[in-house]
Amino acid sequence: MKFKLFALFAILLSAASLAQNPAIDVQKYEFSLELTDENDVISGMAGIDYELKQDTDSLVFDLVSQNEDGKGMKVDSILSNGKKLQFEQTKEKLKIVTPDSSEVTIFYHGIPQDGLIISRNKYGDRTFFGDNWPNRAHHWLPVIDHPSDKAYVDFTVTAPSHYQVVANGSLLETTNLDDKVLYRYSSSVPLPTKVMVIGVAEFAVEHLEEINDIPVSSWVYPENKKEGFYDYAQAKEVLQFFMEKVGPYPYTKLANVQSTTRYGGMENASNIFYFENSVTGERTSEFLIAHEIAHQWFGDSASESDWSHLWLSEGFATYLTDLYAEHTYGKEKLKEKLKEEKAKVISFSKKEKTPVIDTTRTDYTELLNPNSYQKGAWFLHMLRRKVGDENFWEAIRKYYNDYKLSNATTDDLLEVFEEVSEEELGSFFDQWLRQYGHPVLSTSWEHKSGKINFEVKQAQKNNFSFPLEIKISYADGSSEMKTLEITKKQEKFELESAKKSVKIELDPESNLLYEEK
Repeated sequence: MKFKLFALFAILLSAASLAQNPAIDVQKYEFSLELTDENDVISGMAGIDYELKQDTDSLVFDLVSQNEDGKGMKVDSILSNGKKLQFEQTKEKLKIVTPDSSEVTIFYHGIPQDGLIISRNKYGDRTFFGDNWPNRAHHWLPVIDHPSDKAYVDFTVTAPSHYQVVANGSLLETTNLDDKVLYRYSSSVPLPTKVMVIGVAEFAVEHLEEINDIPVSSWVYPENKKEGFYDYAQAKEVLQFFMEKVGPYPYTKLANVQSTTRYGGMENASNIFYFENSVTGERTSEFLIAHEIAHQWFGDSASESDWSHLWLSEGFATYLTDLYAEHTYGKEKLKEKLKEEKAKVISFSKKEKTPVIDTTRTDYTELLNPNSYQKGAWFLHMLRRKVGDENFWEAIRKYYNDYKLSNATTDDLLEVFEEVSEEELGSFFDQWLRQYGHPVLSTSWEHKSGKINFEVKQAQKNNFSFPLEIKISYADGSSEMKTLEITKKQEKFELESAKKSVKIELDPESNLLYEEK
C-alpha cells in the first residue's frame, strides 16, 4: 500500500475492539449487493459458511451499526436453513444465536460511513470503491475483520447499466437486467478481508496479453483512457519479474484500476486500486505499480498474522520494489532508492521512538509509517547482504511457499532464514526489528607510521552490532575496501597501510542503515 498523508487524520477506527474471533473460522463469504444512483443506500445479502472452533451459544461478526446520522448498516433479518435467527446488533458487532447448521444468511441495508467509498471522481462521475484496509470492511460487510481469518469470497453486484464492475477473482457472469446489469465474481483462493473489494464506475478497459496464463487488464476512467492504458501497461514487466523471482502468481487475474479512494495505492487481491492521479501518460507511477503488485504475494497471499507484523507486508513490498528497480535500471538506482528510504527512517526516528514490531498501537493507521515501510525494506537489504543473494532468494521463495494463502509472524520468517542460511539470526532480527533506533556513528582517523588508526563511536542509547564497510582512498588515486565488525559502543582499529591515505568513506555500497553524527 502507498498512502496519502492528508487522509490519515480522517480515519476513525475502533481497532482495539476488533480481533480474531476465537470461536468462528469463516470458510466462505457470498455477498450480493445492489447499488443505485438514487441515493447512497446499499442493499446487501451476506451468505457466510463457517466452522466452529469451539462450542458457543452465539456467533459474533464485525459490522458497524447505524449511527445518529443514519450512516451504518441495519440488519433486517438472518436466516439459517430457511429459519429466522435471533440477533443483536451493537455499535460494531453483530451477535447471532448459534444455529444448528454451519451457514447463515444476513439481510441488511444502509449507507456506509466508511469502507465502501461512494463519491465522485475528478471528472465528476459517480464511483463506488471498496477501501477496507486495515479493518474497515465491517463498515459495509458483515465479516470477521482480521487478517488472520481468510476465506473464499464471491461478489454479486447489481448496478445501473452505465457502470462496469471489478472485484476479486474471476468474472463468472454478466447479465443485463433492463436498466441494470449484474456482475458475479468469485475468488478461487481464500483472502483476508482487508483486500476483499469491489470497484464500480464508468471504466474504459484494456485487456493486455496474458503473462504466464494470467490475464492482465487496465481499468481507467474514459476521459484519460489513452494515458491510463499507456501507464498501466507497465504492470506486465513488473508481474513477469516477480513471478520469476518469487513464484507463481497467486490469483486468477491482475486488474490495475484507476480509483477514487483514500490511499495512493491499495493492493486488493487480483484488482489493485491506484489513486486517480496515478494516470499521467508519462509512466510516473512505475514504482507504485511495482509496490502494489509485490503485495499480491506478500501481504495478500502470505499475510501478517497480526497488525504488529505489518512490516512483513509493507517492508517486503518496499524492498521488492527496490529489487525491481535494481533489475530494471541497475545498482545505482537501488542505492538511490535506499538513500531516500534511509532519510525517511532517520527523520521518523526523531519523532517516534518505536521499534518496527510495534504492539502498542490501537489505531492501526499509525503503523503506516517509515518503520513498517522503509526500515522494513532496509532490514531485508541488510539481511540479504548478511546471508548472500543465493540464500536470500531461496529463503524468500521458501517463506512465501510455506505461508502462501496463509498467515505468518516475524518468527516464522526468522525460522525460514535460519534454516536456509544455517546461521543464527535471532539477535540480528531482534536488534533491527524489536529494538528502537539505528546506529548513530561518529568516526575519526589518522595515518601514522604505516598504519591507519580508526575509531568508531556509537552515539545512540542502544548498542548495535554490525559490519561497517569503509573505503580507503590513497594519495596515488587507488582505493581499497575493508570491513570492520562493530560490537561495542566505542572501538578502535589499527589497519596496515603502506600508502598515504587521504580519505575514508563509510558504507560506500549502501549496505548499512545508520546515521552520521
